Amino acid sequence: MIRWTYAFVDRPAAAAGRATAFWAAVTGTRASAPWGERGEFTTLLAEGADACLATQAVGGAGGAHPDFAVEDMAAVTARATGLGAVVESRRPELTVLGSPGGMPFCLVPWRGQRTRPPVVTGPYGARGRADQLSLDVAPDAFEAEVAFWSELTGWDSAPGERGEFQVLRPALDLPVHLIVQRLTAPRPASAHLDVACPDLDAGRRWHEDHGAAFVRRGPAWLVMRDPAGGVYCLTRRDPETGE
Repeated sequence: MIRWTYAFVDRPAAAAGRATAFWAAVTGTRASAPWGERGEFTTLLAEGADACLATQAVGGAGGAHPDFAVEDMAAVTARATGLGAVVESRRPELTVLGSPGGMPFCLVPWRGQRTRPPVVTGPYGARGRADQLSLDVAPDAFEAEVAFWSELTGWDSAPGERGEFQVLRPALDLPVHLIVQRLTAPRPASAHLDVACPDLDAGRRWHEDHGAAFVRRGPAWLVMRDPAGGVYCLTRRDPETGE
């Protein structure tokens, strides 16, 4: 069983510091000291809650990926590979895998995390919570990726209001949920962070104040670019429930 979830915001090493400062500001968190073999990770710490968001300095263009905290890493790794995942690397407390469609994700030990960070209230009446990763996959990989993530997580899986989305929601009050998005053209699998923000225009102003840039407007979301160049979305969802 998945006991906790994390979203990792992966950004080019030269711009990772800007990403960390931005995401700390708009999520009401503070940055930890850098950690990892090369100091490539920074956790965003929420007062009175367990962390669920981190940034990672990477060598390429970046994106995002989920980490799943589990009680039995060996058992969940075996389950994942049985469903078609590939193990990319192993460390004592970290297993890096790729889904059948090439989406990277990690398994880490559960350390008793239970308390989800609160909704953050910003200026202009904006309320938000970084609570969802969109797994963006090629059209011909969509059905297989939906099946894989549904089986691996065991979460409720249902079509979204629009046909290109499949929504996965856990029964536990986990901080980061998943949505699988079918792209309109083939390209390698990737992911981006979604922020639940009912007032999109207020959220846009808030994020722009911290250096984000507006990219385009969708039916119920805004595509934005953070100061490190990474794309994310403000989505018109309830930040308390994610609906």
